[in-house]
Amino acid sequence: MYKFDDKDYKCSLEAVIDLLGGKWRSLIIWHLHKEKLRFSEIGKIVPGIGKKVLSEHLRYLERNDIIIRTVYPTVPPQVEYELTEKGHKLADILCLLDDYSKEYILS
Repeated sequence: MYKFDDKDYKCSLEAVIDLLGGKWRSLIIWHLHKEKLRFSEIGKIVPGIGKKVLSEHLRYLERNDIIIRTVYPTVPPQVEYELTEKGHKLADILCLLDDYSKEYILS
């Protein structure tokens, strides 16, 4: 039995599938793997995601130590998101999935 984010799992793979939570979180992690981004920048490069949903996913990823949210003391406040070490490890796995997709699915 495994426990993650106040949930119990019989299989450890279930936990990471929940962490990725569909296409949005994977895409957010994918784009943050390349560079730090502001909220509006993420909203522009993740196709079709609404502001409320983006905000919820960013909070979830921050709560689970996948991303870091940095607020700069400017007017208006500037907020940047970047991956933690744990987030970069997960992004490395997404890179492998990207390679697999290019070789076996999209070829």
